[in-house]
Amino acid sequence: MFKNYIKIAWRNLRRQPFFTFLNTFGLAIGMAGGILISLYIHSELNFDTMFKDADRIYRINADVKFGGSEQEFAEVSAPMAETVKEDYPYIELVTRFRNNGSILIRKKNASLNVKENGVAYADSTFFNMFGISLLYGDSKTALTEPNTLILTKTAAEKHFDSSNAVGETLILDNEQTYTVTGIIEDMPKNSFLRNHGVFMAMAGYQDSREGGWGNHNYPTFIKLSPNAKVDDFQEYLNTVLGAYVIPWAQDFFPGITEEQFIEAGNHLRYDTIALTDIHLYSDRSSELSTNGSIQNVYILSVIALFLIVLASVNFMNLSTAISLKRAKEIGIRKTLGSNKTGLVSQFLTESALISFISLLFSVIIATLVLPLFNDLAGTSITIPFNYPYFWILLLVSALLLGIFSGFYPAFFMSKFIPVKVLKGSGNSAVGGSGVRNSLVVVQFTISIFLMVSTLIVFQQLKFIQNKDLGFSRDQVLVIEDVYSAGDQALSFKEEVQKLGSVKSASMSNFLPTPSSRSDASFFKEGLKDQEHAVNMQNWQVDHEYINTVGLEIIAGRDFNPQFIADSTAIILNESAIKILGVNAEEALGMRLSSDIELENPTFSTVIGVVKNFHFTSLKDDIRALSLSLERNSDVMVVKLQAGNFSESIAQIESIWNDIAPEAPFTYYFMDESFNNTYQSEQRLGRIFMTFTILSIIIACLGLFGLATFNAERRIKEIGIRKVLGASVGQITYKLSIDFLRLVGIAILVSLPLGWYAMAKWLESFSYRIEINIWVFVIATLLAIFISILTVSFQSIKAAMANPTKSLRTE
Repeated sequence: MFKNYIKIAWRNLRRQPFFTFLNTFGLAIGMAGGILISLYIHSELNFDTMFKDADRIYRINADVKFGGSEQEFAEVSAPMAETVKEDYPYIELVTRFRNNGSILIRKKNASLNVKENGVAYADSTFFNMFGISLLYGDSKTALTEPNTLILTKTAAEKHFDSSNAVGETLILDNEQTYTVTGIIEDMPKNSFLRNHGVFMAMAGYQDSREGGWGNHNYPTFIKLSPNAKVDDFQEYLNTVLGAYVIPWAQDFFPGITEEQFIEAGNHLRYDTIALTDIHLYSDRSSELSTNGSIQNVYILSVIALFLIVLASVNFMNLSTAISLKRAKEIGIRKTLGSNKTGLVSQFLTESALISFISLLFSVIIATLVLPLFNDLAGTSITIPFNYPYFWILLLVSALLLGIFSGFYPAFFMSKFIPVKVLKGSGNSAVGGSGVRNSLVVVQFTISIFLMVSTLIVFQQLKFIQNKDLGFSRDQVLVIEDVYSAGDQALSFKEEVQKLGSVKSASMSNFLPTPSSRSDASFFKEGLKDQEHAVNMQNWQVDHEYINTVGLEIIAGRDFNPQFIADSTAIILNESAIKILGVNAEEALGMRLSSDIELENPTFSTVIGVVKNFHFTSLKDDIRALSLSLERNSDVMVVKLQAGNFSESIAQIESIWNDIAPEAPFTYYFMDESFNNTYQSEQRLGRIFMTFTILSIIIACLGLFGLATFNAERRIKEIGIRKVLGASVGQITYKLSIDFLRLVGIAILVSLPLGWYAMAKWLESFSYRIEINIWVFVIATLLAIFISILTVSFQSIKAAMANPTKSLRTE
């Protein structure tokens, strides 16, 4: 019987090639989108699960509020690791990292440095903690000695002819000599260490052995014993403030107690996050790698569901619409003894067959567009053709989708009354127009919702791009690793400033775009208690920094090389003086110090106030900031004249090669770095746009099929109207207006939903757009235009047909 169902199903599909194509193509597009998004979501949900005992590994976080500043750190203080290991008996292992950013590396006898990104210090427990095996070397001794390091396989092959580089010597930053003691496989692409290729021994890092609880620089991971509960460990963490941090702080604030600390409005809270949750649920300061967002996973899951629903609705709509053509077939089958179960089985077989054919095409489509999707989403996912479970899941999903899509049409058609359909009263017997109309409304509601979302996402991105950030990011070149020029760094800056294409140049580690950060607590002269602390960023800059970066001074003056006293001067931003409780003019001359632990602290005099500028994401409020003079040659910022940037860069590189021929010349433009801060939002915008277009295509396929069927069903009516004098325009209007009403209902439903969803999304930005009514106007006009374009083709074609031919047809 099943074989017979397949044979009849295949015949019916071949008999109506146009509708079969619409159904198959619509389902294939929806399924291809679903496959790609599902693979992406699977990759996101499985970050860091490859590590041994990943379910027992946690990172300790710190939430700090002090001196008017509130921050969430993915790092804790250096002594935390040893403290918890000694105090809490249910911890198997503790491992710390200390991110070092990038470093210049060369072999001992080589003259040219190679830049290595993703460098970190790591404790010797690193291997046991994460179950990492060494390809070469001994994990028991690999990171136990100072000035030793391990490399990933790719990093080793970059610097040596062979991946077995154990025992080789490397020179770091032209100063430090390190010995390679181990080689490991490259870190998995879906791990929090994916961008790291060099791990240096923590034993050689002096700061890691000091006992200060005030700085948070060490991502610290613990592995709990198999039967230990993280809630019990949290109870222990709640005691760390009173047991360790407050006694340490009493050296600076004599007599301070935990109660006084909290009563002053401050807090220091430690908690944990599971290793496998970090990628999607953590967005803290100083993450080891850029994390994803569970919000984006939810959004993409909804989009995937939308695509599948659209394709399924398409199938239901077209199947019920063309049921009129099969009404007599069903009537004859029932007259000859076919029961309802047999008819339902036949129609479900047809829908399942279409679903499996669509699956075949969807896999082909997904394979072809996968490189584009990876570029779109910033991922490197692959289709796991070699995994049986993948194919089993696909086949089961296709079967379920086929049954779901064909369920309503099957039961709908099996209810036809034989007497009515065989008499020819097909329209009244078939009915179902109300359900078909509802399904069209559902399709266009989803499509218009995605249109609104896409427009608002891109409007927010445009707002970010065009917002006055308080500094100049255009025509600003950032040259990295200037410190590798050694004593010639200042000469390099002076030579660059002589170029006619250069407006100004400055050297500093600190940039308004992602860069190193440094916090410090300052106190007004004569006040040393914690209630009067001002916690703020402390950037070391040179005399040309404010001019080069384009900051605006609203009170006082800039640093001046003619004033020797400026070596102890300080410039604040508006957020800092707000915490101090003074206005810009009153702040001038104020003396601040961060050396409260000294008997004779050094005070800095406020000589100027700069207007607030955004040096973090627009998702965050502008924090307090201070600028002070100090020579720092890690990075050089160059403000270029408008013109030929390539020629300017070539001139600067030529000067660099003369001064530091052994070091690579690496640079980027500040606006590029700024844009990279919002990669996640940009990708979300591109994904929205891509899948909005797909949803519109699917919806239009269904609408096109329904318009075609409607024109065929009303062919005699059209012929009669033309004979009675109706114009082509009148007939086109009559055929199109019903569909436009449905689109109108979809517009009324989708616009409030789109407004609500995107208002929630915008709440994640401290600085955001107001949703304007023109967004909804554009979405409405686009939906109407697309639906008219889709329907009018068939309507005009039907209206222009010869009425004589249609009236002769039975």
